[in-house]
Amino acid sequence: MSGTVPEIDAIEKSQLRDLTPFRVGDTINVHFRIREGEKERIQVFKGVVIRKSRGGAGATFSVRKVSGGVGVERIFPLHSPRIEKVVVAARGHVRRSRLYYLRDLRGKKARLRERQRHNN
Repeated sequence: MSGTVPEIDAIEKSQLRDLTPFRVGDTINVHFRIREGEKERIQVFKGVVIRKSRGGAGATFSVRKVSGGVGVERIFPLHSPRIEKVVVAARGHVRRSRLYYLRDLRGKKARLRERQRHNN
């Protein structure tokens, strides 16, 4: 016995979306649809992915950016229908799955090393 109900698995599988794969440490642009009154528009949130959590339909990821000298973090549901697209701007090289230490760093110290591509 697998421990999960097949009907729930089927519903959860239908809600999964196929987005651009990204990892912790990558700088990404999240195109997010927001509602302002009657109108809808797309807002772009650019920052570093500091964590990804869980799998399945409830998966989330956190993106951090510095705006006007103030650190801003936003948690996005990975499979949300409000996310239009995710664009990877830069690939970062990190050795941690949670980059909470970036909260304490300022300026150039908060930059991440770029991941090198090996052509073999």
